[in-house]
Amino acid sequence: MIYSIPEQIGILACPGGAFFAARMASELESIARQKLHHKLDVLSQKYGLTREQILRQVNLLVDLRPTTLDLRLSADQPRASHVRIPARFTRFANGEFKTEILSSIRNTDVYVVQDVENHYPLALNRNDTERCVMSVNDHIFCLITAVDAALNAGARQVTAVLPTYPYARQHKKKGREGLSAARFGQFLEFIGVKRIITLDLHSKEIENSFNLLRVEDLHASYQILKVLSSIIDLNSSDLTSVSADTGSIDRNKFYATTLDKALGMIYKERDYSRISTSAKQDNITSVHLLGSVEGKTVFMADDMLGTGGTLIRAMRILRERGATRIICAVSLPLFSGNAVEVFEEAYRQGLFWRIIGTNAVYHDKNLFDREWYLSADVTTLFARSLYRLHANRSLSSLLDNRAVIQDLLGKSRGENPQKELGLQD
Repeated sequence: MIYSIPEQIGILACPGGAFFAARMASELESIARQKLHHKLDVLSQKYGLTREQILRQVNLLVDLRPTTLDLRLSADQPRASHVRIPARFTRFANGEFKTEILSSIRNTDVYVVQDVENHYPLALNRNDTERCVMSVNDHIFCLITAVDAALNAGARQVTAVLPTYPYARQHKKKGREGLSAARFGQFLEFIGVKRIITLDLHSKEIENSFNLLRVEDLHASYQILKVLSSIIDLNSSDLTSVSADTGSIDRNKFYATTLDKALGMIYKERDYSRISTSAKQDNITSVHLLGSVEGKTVFMADDMLGTGGTLIRAMRILRERGATRIICAVSLPLFSGNAVEVFEEAYRQGLFWRIIGTNAVYHDKNLFDREWYLSADVTTLFARSLYRLHANRSLSSLLDNRAVIQDLLGKSRGENPQKELGLQD
């Protein structure tokens, strides 16, 4: 129970999103405790009461709610916040999924967390030692059964927390093809989902596809720059930003403008009659660089890394044009197929120095143990978004994080930083 919010909140983790949900729930519970202690301090000064007296009155209000079940809890101690919803997931022999919720969630705001790009072995069935590797489509149908189970169990409303939005790259038509990115969201809207929370959506066009469904598109730029600032000087004159293709120009323009750096771009031509199967077998036919990188440390940002063909090509041309160090940042480090080994080989060849990715996609030590890989944690960003949405508060300072980035730059210059607006509740 979060004290400052009358209604209940619960996090329902699908198997693929269990790791992300656990960290997010822990952060959310920590935020609730911090908020309570802050309120007790402020109200104690405001009303001339002790913290203990105020806490007893707060607990009295909690106990008076119709939803309070256990009246034996102490009146003098803060009540623990538990937001995890216990559930059981079953995968049948024919590939169907079932979700069973194991506690009452009536009148609860339920946040269903799913990592559709988790392709590691997962345990689903009870007393089943066998683990299965699930595809994106498997994760989607597991998500659907979880949403349906929550709504049938009396949830007040359901929000889908999708760090990676599936089918996001199918957002525009080049011929006789479907708009699968839009259809996926419309399907969730049809079955009763009220909101989607995601990270660095591939295209803003997707948000225009829904009637009542809200999309909260979070950005990992602050978390990425925080990691970047730990390895280089963000105020260095040798730092420049380069967009790996035309599709990521706006993203890199944001970094270049925020950091007050020059912006370059790599222009690629593709043969869409061929399908990219790996970083070495892509459909790129020619590459051109706009701008100068001679003697520079190059920072490239993109929303996702699949097979890695785009970045590998970009790295090669940048090194050929005289770049001294190349650092890449990706919000969604998918590393599809054998991409990890491909980038390990590229690192040994000296094509790049570091890659920064977020933990929005689950990976194990096969990636984390690589010398060239750094992880940026976005679970706090998601947890604070959930808290604010549940409290009907604005997300503006989280969605537009230029203020906290400027504070970060001020820290690197040795200035006295302002309050981190987007990260304080």
